[in-house]
Amino acid sequence: MCMEKSAWEKAVEFHGHSCPGLATGFRVAEIALDYLRESRAADEEIVAVVENDACGIDAIMVVTGCTPGKGNLIFRDMGKQVYTFGSRNSQKAVRISVNTGMQQRNPEARELFQKVREGRATPAEKAKCEQLRQEQIHEILNMPAEKFASIKEVDFHLPGKARLFSSLKCASCGEYAMEPRTRNQNGKVVCLDCFEDYSRIFLR
Repeated sequence: MCMEKSAWEKAVEFHGHSCPGLATGFRVAEIALDYLRESRAADEEIVAVVENDACGIDAIMVVTGCTPGKGNLIFRDMGKQVYTFGSRNSQKAVRISVNTGMQQRNPEARELFQKVREGRATPAEKAKCEQLRQEQIHEILNMPAEKFASIKEVDFHLPGKARLFSSLKCASCGEYAMEPRTRNQNGKVVCLDCFEDYSRIFLR
């Protein structure tokens, strides 16, 4: 009899491996859905704003159903383990700031992980590194929410739903680009890659 995979197993399968970063995103997604009393978004019922592009984003996509393709996962490159989720159904939003200080690897784990990455680790060191990683993953997935992160309801202006636009052919490279991402240059339509920006701003 074929057993249905758990949400964690699906996240690991999608990401390609299990790691503390993936576990962090998974825990964030669980907390967000619970707080908003939502289930996985089939369309754009939930919007996620993620402030990093680390491993955890893959788990967030799998668990919440927020993806760039649907237009309900928005990336802000702030380098922070901070995530905001809004529900179109309830008009509620929650901001989750992960307490990364609680999850920093101990010096032994950091040293072992570096050795593994550089190909200098012995078989015993590789096994020990994996053991420590699995222990960290287990801790992240099971620690109380209030210990894992700062969680607070926030005012959040939900962006409009994704729109469809016509694609225009670039007069320079011949590739097609969505209309709002094109520019007029010398009377011709060009894509952003081919557009030559012009500025006379003086910077000291």
